[in-house]
Amino acid sequence: MIYRRSKAREVALQLLYRVDLNPSLTKKQVAEFITDRISDQISRDFALLLYQQTMQNLSQIDALLVKFAENWRLPRMAAVDRNLLRLGAFELSHQKDTPSEVVLNESIELAKRFGTADSSSFINGILDKICSTERPQPENA
Repeated sequence: MIYRRSKAREVALQLLYRVDLNPSLTKKQVAEFITDRISDQISRDFALLLYQQTMQNLSQIDALLVKFAENWRLPRMAAVDRNLLRLGAFELSHQKDTPSEVVLNESIELAKRFGTADSSSFINGILDKICSTERPQPENA
């Protein structure tokens, strides 16, 4: 199960990146992209949910990123970092059933795989700020 969600996040990130660079991506192309990369339906559904919900909440997510990415404008960020932050911010602010630690860890691992040498610390710093303000901490923490 863990691997499947990781793969779904990876595919959702790739879709966000693609649509960021090519906004004319069709629903059919999105579905084909997911189907070509993920074999099980549960993971396909999760990847599609992450992608669609991130896109539907993009204005809100981008505003959140601008708020926490001090001295960084979104267009100045590397496209991979920008879309990884969007995906992580979506999960932190809208997918409350996914533990914060999981979102942070998955985002950092994706940054290591697809970003630059500095991406993982950049992603961690911004998502950690979002996490500490957007998600209530457990009372016994």
